[in-house]
Amino acid sequence: MDLNAGRSTVIDLNADLGEGFGRWTLTDDEALLSVVTSANVACGFHAGDPSTMRRVCALAAERGVRIGAQVSYRDLAGFGRRAMDVPPDELADEVAYQIGALQVFAQAAGARVAYVKPHGALYNRTVHDEEQAQAVVRGVHLAAPGLPVLGLPGSRLHEAAGRAELPVVAEAFADRAYTPHGTLVPRREPGAVVHEADAVVRRSVAIARDGEVTARTGERVRLRARSLCVHGDTPGAADLARRVRTALRAAGVRVEAFA
Repeated sequence: MDLNAGRSTVIDLNADLGEGFGRWTLTDDEALLSVVTSANVACGFHAGDPSTMRRVCALAAERGVRIGAQVSYRDLAGFGRRAMDVPPDELADEVAYQIGALQVFAQAAGARVAYVKPHGALYNRTVHDEEQAQAVVRGVHLAAPGLPVLGLPGSRLHEAAGRAELPVVAEAFADRAYTPHGTLVPRREPGAVVHEADAVVRRSVAIARDGEVTARTGERVRLRARSLCVHGDTPGAADLARRVRTALRAAGVRVEAFA
């Protein structure tokens, strides 16, 4: 099932939340939850802990924000951004474990886990790696068959999810640079993250209204997306997300959750 069809003037606004651990906090969860329509909640493998997960789920449910499981490689020290070779069966189990853990807190808040999105290195790996993509899909089936999978359009992850009859949702990034092929510029390369707020706002409107983004090399790239991500760990993320949402509305784009 494709949740993107016929929705060119409607877009979801998502952010990565709950990215803290113990006494350490990174994302301004409360402020972002007043702006976004979907919350990608860290499930303890790259960030997050039980109390943070419970708190974010409760706030999201209170504000009508959809709760998504942001699953990752087991990499707290590297924030889930280090490349890892995890055996497929083990990865499937770890994905299921993370979804199940978040589901407990979502249900306690009177809500549910509404979708799944990989994080960091796992997100990037499943764009091209068929084996790892299939493992993530198996993990989703283990935990909650039928959950939508949020990811990069044309990725191996979306192909695997489609074959498994999981709904797929195309995602774009307001604050990440793109290659001419429609993939993300790796974070290790200069200019991979767009920091200038006005540029992020302009790109958001172009993606949502026009279905395109300008690649780092200057080409216009077609990019059909149903959900737009503003990274929660960006300085001033909540204010930036508010600007993006205001600009989208002014451009005639309706902002609402896909799930």
